[in-house]
Amino acid sequence: MDTAVLPSTFVLTLLLAVGLFFFIKASVKDRIEQVKLASESAQESLLTQLQEYFASRAYRVAAVDAPNYKVTFEGFVRPSWFLAIFLTLLSAGGALCLGLVLGMLVPQQGQIFLALVLLSPLAGVFYWKKAGRSEQVSLKLESVAESGSQTKSFVTVRAHRDELAAMQKALDLKPLD
Repeated sequence: MDTAVLPSTFVLTLLLAVGLFFFIKASVKDRIEQVKLASESAQESLLTQLQEYFASRAYRVAAVDAPNYKVTFEGFVRPSWFLAIFLTLLSAGGALCLGLVLGMLVPQQGQIFLALVLLSPLAGVFYWKKAGRSEQVSLKLESVAESGSQTKSFVTVRAHRDELAAMQKALDLKPLD
């Protein structure tokens, strides 16, 4: 093979391996956001809906500040089997590619580099240990009286972005702009 092709292929494969490393590392990153949502329900009704929703999602009440209408829920987020297997397969593919390129660069010990594939389950184990964690959802309720007898409620929520999206959809809450 041409002498310029192997080093450039090695550099590109190494860059892809670095990208894969950071992709695996980002799979366990906290994605906490804070958003203010509006509801047509009264404050007490909204609080009841929120408590029922989080109870159904296996969260428990961790702290209550009744005078200020603040509630903190706590729950355990389980890791995903699919993502653990997917990350293991991705790392196996990346390790295989790196092993093949290293095997072409150093043909005398080419078979030894293919053993890098044996390290790929470490990606799944890393994800599994780090992704399973206790998570908190903080709520602060506010009520605003509008014209007539209509009352509008607002809730400020600090939680994982996936939990926020699921809650908005389930309870039909609208984000404030």
